[in-house]
Amino acid sequence: MKANFYDIHSAADFIGPGAIEVPFYQTEITDLVRRRGIFGQRIKQVPATGHPSRFFEETGIPSPGTAGFVDPRNIVAPVVSPTRVERSVPLKAIVAQLNYNLFDIELGTQQKQFAYLQAKDLVDTVEGVLHSHDIALWNGNDTSLSSPTTTQYYGAASQIAASGNTVTIGTSQSIVDGLKSTVAQMVANSNFAVRPSAIYANPVLLDLIDREMKSEFNVVLNTREVAGFTVKTLSTQAGELPLIPDWALGYTGTSGSGSAVLPAYIVSEDMIEYHWLSDPNPRIFQLGVPGSLASQYVVVKFGGVVVKGANYAHYQVLVDR
Repeated sequence: MKANFYDIHSAADFIGPGAIEVPFYQTEITDLVRRRGIFGQRIKQVPATGHPSRFFEETGIPSPGTAGFVDPRNIVAPVVSPTRVERSVPLKAIVAQLNYNLFDIELGTQQKQFAYLQAKDLVDTVEGVLHSHDIALWNGNDTSLSSPTTTQYYGAASQIAASGNTVTIGTSQSIVDGLKSTVAQMVANSNFAVRPSAIYANPVLLDLIDREMKSEFNVVLNTREVAGFTVKTLSTQAGELPLIPDWALGYTGTSGSGSAVLPAYIVSEDMIEYHWLSDPNPRIFQLGVPGSLASQYVVVKFGGVVVKGANYAHYQVLVDR
């Protein structure tokens, strides 16, 4: 076997009299990578009843047409019954695997640089699963809860849009007025006690709302703390609703061009549930060490998201700008 030798010049930054400079790095890695979203931290987390996870939804009580006033001297009571519908949500799986090479781990240990890197990479793998989870909570490409078509979630945005509760705010219309009137319409529902709890949108749209309030009403929006973040609030018929910026909610076109469409979602968060299996958090499994002596870890998360009352407790607002 032929041995190969290499000149230290290939690794040294400088070689001179009394000095050899080799690359050395800060032990902390600059990390501002996008991780968790707010939406997944605010919706309900409930254990699944099975696969699919099933529940009942009451869609109506005895109506005035079947239960009402009668002649007190000739009482004939009609038979009435509430309306209940069976619903279900299929469980999905998000998985990621991380392999640690024994040689690289021992080399890093001997160099005494990035001593925390093994733990960081495992944590980052968990965060990666949660990142995919947060994106799919809104944007999962499945199209049905009863008959799944893909391995992803049926995203909350698609569930709300499919319900038909959508309104469009034109380029010449007030965004604030459109949102407030939509909330008022939801609260005025005579069949359901709807109480929206938040408005989610891309930060670009929320910036347009903030500018509109300042330019047209000379008003600075109030703030409140939500999931560790300080957000603006909008006064509506449902009270002060937080305007929550969510990077997972994209938009089409260029804002200000007149052809951009920026969606906002007025939601009742207690009616949106994530049904989990075994644990609401990702779980880490260490596999047996193979012949390559690599340490293998698999991160797994099972569950599914369902928007209850999609056709009355939530609304999609499309803003043209």
